[in-house]
Amino acid sequence: MIIHAEDTALHVRQEGPEDGRAVLFINSLGTDLRVWDRLIELMPKGLRLVRYDKRGHGLSSLGPAGAGLSIETLADDAIAICEALKLEDVTLVGLSIGGLVAQSVALKRPDLVRAVVLMDTAMRIGTAEMWGERIAALGAGGIAAISDAVLARWFAPDFLASSEAAMWRAMLERTPLEGYIACCKALAGADYTNRAAEVKCPVLALCGALDGSTPPDLVRETAVAYRAPFHLIENAGHLPPVEQPEAVASLLSGFLQSTSESAGGGRLETGMRVRRAVLGDAHVDRAEAAKTPLDEAFQTLITESAWGTVWASDAISRRERSMLTLALLAATGNFEEIPMHIRATTRTGASRRDVVEAFQHVAIYAGVPRANHALKLAKAAFAAMEENNDD
Repeated sequence: MIIHAEDTALHVRQEGPEDGRAVLFINSLGTDLRVWDRLIELMPKGLRLVRYDKRGHGLSSLGPAGAGLSIETLADDAIAICEALKLEDVTLVGLSIGGLVAQSVALKRPDLVRAVVLMDTAMRIGTAEMWGERIAALGAGGIAAISDAVLARWFAPDFLASSEAAMWRAMLERTPLEGYIACCKALAGADYTNRAAEVKCPVLALCGALDGSTPPDLVRETAVAYRAPFHLIENAGHLPPVEQPEAVASLLSGFLQSTSESAGGGRLETGMRVRRAVLGDAHVDRAEAAKTPLDEAFQTLITESAWGTVWASDAISRRERSMLTLALLAATGNFEEIPMHIRATTRTGASRRDVVEAFQHVAIYAGVPRANHALKLAKAAFAAMEENNDD
């Protein structure tokens, strides 16, 4: 299928039931969504597996971004796919540049992300000078001029000597030159070295033992920064899903199980994760700091029931649940929590028009005075958000 993301058209493929847990795969530089073929076949049944050709690769267009392409723009593409397919609580699996995109998505939209897998990637890959040299070589001789060196970094010697390597050479060399160069420029400017602490969701780091592009020590440093488990995949270079899909599938399956709703601390852990995703870390941190022995049991009840059960359900979207919550608060006269839930709309995806529509229903079915007061509170909250640049 084709999904339009603002100024480009993205080629997307999905397998599995639409109500399954969502996993979004983000491909590496010089490959397309086929880099995941072998891995997809080995993943557990019941998952909703979504992959796509990133901008300027495969069947996805580059769009007008061109020289100005950034990792943040590529992250916006991934977010657009999630929104178009109504994906929530997504596990992102990013390979190489895809790992940088995954980090950006987790920072931009923590409400969308349940967990992140960083595969053969880092917080920064290479230097601006290195990417500048590669871009110069591409300008002089095209992708074919660098393909030997790239394949040597991609694959272990045995795989590189096999007949299968020819297919990957063809994929690399058929990548649109403009798209490849644009992504090189995006990589040159990407650096999340000081942002790891901002990502609150679980992270897993994987790396091929023979990776020549993002060596194991670099990926291990990334794992340490994210407080993430690190696994080395033997007999693999930069593209472990191609060379060692069984090993990657086993590690991913275990990680998905460990981050499932039924794992770990159950409803309390799930509720805290959802509460932070909806209300934001700052709000939750203040609430937790104010907790005393007197209300501790009550706070646990709210986290488990409201956030770990009702808000954690994927029966409806968080945008819809946000509208319902605001309407019910107004209809029942519980106005004190309306500003908090207005602020949360920046994370639930509910728009200002959605808020107005919710209160319009309140006016008709529960009374104009209550809807009028709710709108006044909403106006004040939105004004404060604008003043603080929170919208």
